[in-house]
Amino acid sequence: MAKFLLNYLPVIIFFGIATALGLGFLIAALVMAPKAPDTEKLSAYECGFPAFDSARQKFDVRFYLVSILFIVFDIEAAFLFPWAVSLFDMTPSGMQYAFWTMMIFLAELALGYVYVWKKGALEWE
Repeated sequence: MAKFLLNYLPVIIFFGIATALGLGFLIAALVMAPKAPDTEKLSAYECGFPAFDSARQKFDVRFYLVSILFIVFDIEAAFLFPWAVSLFDMTPSGMQYAFWTMMIFLAELALGYVYVWKKGALEWE
């Protein structure tokens, strides 16, 4: 039984080191952190306007538009990685089909980016 548990010794050592590092970083942050941070840094700021004002106030939609566009283009770019990894594992005819399909996808993505750019959605005052 002791020989069987000896196989798990590297895992136990790893968890011990990870726990020690985690606790060390937490303690170092508590010791070295500023004790009187600026009130502006402590204020809640979300979505481009103060968080605790009236719910009926007008707000700038551009922040939401830019964040949605970022998410869309970020997710679309995430599709490129699995495609690139699996591209060379295909047959030559499948590779050609996959390549041109991705080129059409990228062209549509580029057209969407140009449209958003021309509409001025990425401009900020």
